[in-house]
Amino acid sequence: MAETPIFPRERVTIVGVLNATPDSFSDGGRLLDASGRVDVEAAVAHGLRLERAGAHVIDVGGESTRPGAAKVPAREEIARVVPLIEALAKSTRLPISIDTRKGEVARAALAAGARVVNDVSGGCFDPDLLVAAAEAQATLVLGHLRGVPASMQEAPHFDDVLAEVAGELAERVASAERAGVRPERIAVDPGIGFGKRLADNLALLAQPGWLAEQLGRPVLVGPSRKSFLGRLTGDPVDARDLASAAACAVAVFAGAHALRVHDVAAGVRAAAVGLALRGARRAARRGPDA
Repeated sequence: MAETPIFPRERVTIVGVLNATPDSFSDGGRLLDASGRVDVEAAVAHGLRLERAGAHVIDVGGESTRPGAAKVPAREEIARVVPLIEALAKSTRLPISIDTRKGEVARAALAAGARVVNDVSGGCFDPDLLVAAAEAQATLVLGHLRGVPASMQEAPHFDDVLAEVAGELAERVASAERAGVRPERIAVDPGIGFGKRLADNLALLAQPGWLAEQLGRPVLVGPSRKSFLGRLTGDPVDARDLASAAACAVAVFAGAHALRVHDVAAGVRAAAVGLALRGARRAARRGPDA
């Protein structure tokens, strides 16, 4: 029997965010106990809430990649995520993703039960991550990022953001394939909010279908609660879910295959609206006599 892909083209895959970090921009510290360690029981309960809300994948992160974030040692990152992934794998049948830039962390997470590696750097930070994903036959999400989170928002510049992001992601896809990752297990993420200006983020959100055509890979987008939405609406980070849902609906209408969201229930509804509008546009283009 053929293996079911984690990012199938016939649906919009909802990836729910589960941050085991003290400093993530939106929900850092919410799943830590009084000693500052990850409260595994509370984190698993939150993961199961994401599942009930409609998530198809749970994305576990142990290092913040918000603008200005400092690098976390691999040992500390592993201590945050591995017990959580082990517990989640016993509690849900959903695929678990590890959000990391480090090969060492990816290997530990995959051994603990993760099936997806989500690297915001696209394998640039640590090329061994690509090898780790290949050896485990994991699905790999390659993100677009120039530089590192600590400095990525210091004067980012693109002459043609769509062409440049597509070209750089194509290089990352080729690197992953050379490392042994099977092409059908690769998805791409244009890196909304990662070293991008407001206009760059908007252009990328408006054209995920074009990126998919150029790269031949499913496209995941993650606008959820990010600062560019605050610039558009004036909302603080804890009041951006409405704007996030609007951005997700537009991205799906424009061709996105997957959404990474904090509010899964809103993401599911946004995907339904965007997908319906995409279908209506396709039918209108065929015309009444098609």
